[in-house]
Amino acid sequence: VHNVYPGISWTPDGRSIVYWAGGHIHRIDVATRAVTDIPFHVTGTRFVEDAIHVDHPLGQDSFNVKMTRFAHASPDGRRVVYEALGSLWVKDIGGNAPARRLTRSDEREAYPVWSRDGKQIAYVTWDDDKAGAIKVVGAAGGTGRTVTPEPGYYREPAFSPDGRMIAYRKGSDGNLATPLWGNEPGIYVLSLAAGAKPKRVAKSGAFPQFGKDGSRVFFVDNDDDNQYLKSVDVSGADPMTHLKATNAAEFALSPDEQFVGWTERYQAYVMPFVRSGKTIDIAADAKALPQTKVSADAGDYLHWSGDGHTLYWTQGPELFARRVDLAAFDGAKTGAAAPVANLGFVSAAPHPTGTIALTNARIVTMNGDQVIDGGTVLINGNRIAAVGPAASVAVPAGAHTIDMTGKTILPGFIDAHWHGPHASDQIVPDQNRVYYNSLAYGVTTVQDPSADTHEVFASAEMQKAGKILGPRIFSTGTILYGAETPFMVEIGSIDDALTHIRRLQESGAWSVKSYNQPRREQRQLVIEAARQLGMEVVPEGGSLFMHNMTMIADGHTTIEHSLPVPHIYNDVLQFWRTSKTAWTPTLIVAYGGPFGEYHWYQRNPAWAEPIEAKWTPQGQLDARARRPTIVPDDEDNLPRVSHQAKQVSDLGIPVSIGAHGQREGLGAHWEIWGFALGGMSNLEALRTATINPARAHGLDHDLGSIEPGKLADLVILDKNPLDDIHNTTSIRYTMINGMLLDSDLNAVAGGTHRTRPFWFQQSAGGNYSEGATMTVPHED
Repeated sequence: VHNVYPGISWTPDGRSIVYWAGGHIHRIDVATRAVTDIPFHVTGTRFVEDAIHVDHPLGQDSFNVKMTRFAHASPDGRRVVYEALGSLWVKDIGGNAPARRLTRSDEREAYPVWSRDGKQIAYVTWDDDKAGAIKVVGAAGGTGRTVTPEPGYYREPAFSPDGRMIAYRKGSDGNLATPLWGNEPGIYVLSLAAGAKPKRVAKSGAFPQFGKDGSRVFFVDNDDDNQYLKSVDVSGADPMTHLKATNAAEFALSPDEQFVGWTERYQAYVMPFVRSGKTIDIAADAKALPQTKVSADAGDYLHWSGDGHTLYWTQGPELFARRVDLAAFDGAKTGAAAPVANLGFVSAAPHPTGTIALTNARIVTMNGDQVIDGGTVLINGNRIAAVGPAASVAVPAGAHTIDMTGKTILPGFIDAHWHGPHASDQIVPDQNRVYYNSLAYGVTTVQDPSADTHEVFASAEMQKAGKILGPRIFSTGTILYGAETPFMVEIGSIDDALTHIRRLQESGAWSVKSYNQPRREQRQLVIEAARQLGMEVVPEGGSLFMHNMTMIADGHTTIEHSLPVPHIYNDVLQFWRTSKTAWTPTLIVAYGGPFGEYHWYQRNPAWAEPIEAKWTPQGQLDARARRPTIVPDDEDNLPRVSHQAKQVSDLGIPVSIGAHGQREGLGAHWEIWGFALGGMSNLEALRTATINPARAHGLDHDLGSIEPGKLADLVILDKNPLDDIHNTTSIRYTMINGMLLDSDLNAVAGGTHRTRPFWFQQSAGGNYSEGATMTVPHED
């Protein structure tokens, strides 16, 4: 693809061919076919940038809420309603008064919208047990009244101009939430009169909104190639397609239908809206109608003032506004819009109080090679107060003491390349089964290097605020994608790179994923912008070896994914040794052959694994695991890739687990076992899940080892993984932030959490049984 491969050449006399293979240069005599090695030694110099590594202190008592979603200004522009930490808030625009809760409900709340007279707010609720509803509450707040006739997956309500109807989108689930109530998705119109029934007006679409007189419903729809702004009348008849865009994400029509705003590749634009009877093509560089870009770095949650002349949007926690009239399109420079409100606030980050003593345990500290037999870990609140042999640790009176005789204590596992659903169509569930699965497997921290920005940081903040149970969640947010897509990130200058990294940083990211930016200077611009903003860069490896080598040379924080070559030699090893670029090879999705997960599905019956079966819908697990693809040993790619990981680890480069979301929490253990398969000692393999990822991502001041002052994230095993690495799954307890959880993820000490049954555990055929053993079958 990139024309950087070893070539072949004839010798001047035409009798031999010189070629490269297996790390050597060879000469083959054409007549005799005899092959001889050509000894060579090359001395060269290569410049390697310092890799970006930023320290990230954790465990503070409070934090700044940045992920404020669904912002919607009141028609008069005096107030704004929005969601943060799963609840709705109202804030005065232009004042210093703190935001206040709109309701006092414990339900999840989202998608708020004002009525056009400013007297009511409609919004969506969610409860894992009850499903969702659309509710309406007075602008002063209080208790909302349900207007939808049955539970469901409701999104994006919008009032008609007279406030007598609501349009909304109905969806479905079946992954994070029950598949019930998901029939007949689409766009609906509902009269708010008593006893009215919803009318489906379109079978697909999103972001419904009424026009100026309430006779038509406008909405966004798409096909494989384009996004469209369409409309139908309130009976579902007379469909029209008004606008077509290849790269647009959302449209917002002004209430008087004079203007339309849209977002394209993260920026916000506006132009006059014309009903011409034909579909108009729009784009950031289109010339069909006058238009202008209104955002500086990003534009989310576009909406209009009541008079249709002010366009609002958000970037991170800030609300922006731009006055719009026909003069906005005269080509004059209008300058960047100033924020009109900061919707963020400070939230408490609760943690336990009191002291817990875990006594008589084997403690694999990950502080060098230190292993303490018959030791005690003393936890005060959410931090480790002391660790050592029992005789050296004084347990204070009143401590909650738990005898761990026969148990092995490890630091909580850190999955450095984790993917998983964080929400269902922007709604964060009360209990996320993938988070619970990960915790049950001892994964207490995850780094997701490709996730929906709004979903992942909303979930991360809710976890930090104690609103949901889950591992610590870090992410890049949405990737900086270099290919031609609606979410492509075009990097042509340092300002471009700064723009995109700022918008992610302001949403909660401390790393970004440079994903297949095609030219090296584009990747270098991302690196330079990240250095200026104090951000890490974790690039997509992309199965491109030469890209990987330049990523090391240019100072990326890590390389994500395996190298796409079966063997590496001293040239690569000597080069990598000089850098600080860490590696997350994601063994179970490694390039160059069958994914490593096939190795484990073939040898480790995941469908019968008690932890996995407890926290995963049986149908999903059986479909993937019961009839695995069988790979012959001589085609098994995992040993080759894991051997490379051992070679790089021996250089002192941090090599980390990254299960890629292939099999929830179990995948982290497959990664650990894979490193051992490649030649690492059991202790070295355990480092890939603990201290290595902590060091790679600047978390080692608080995580990764069992030392005084660090956060109390621990895994307690029934069996010793130093004897057999497969014993990592013999999990008895998981501790997250000082709260000790049993195998059912109910708090034993340091908290009061009780896990409610999931929808698939309640249904017929579910695998859940409270108190089930946590041992796992495996092959020796």
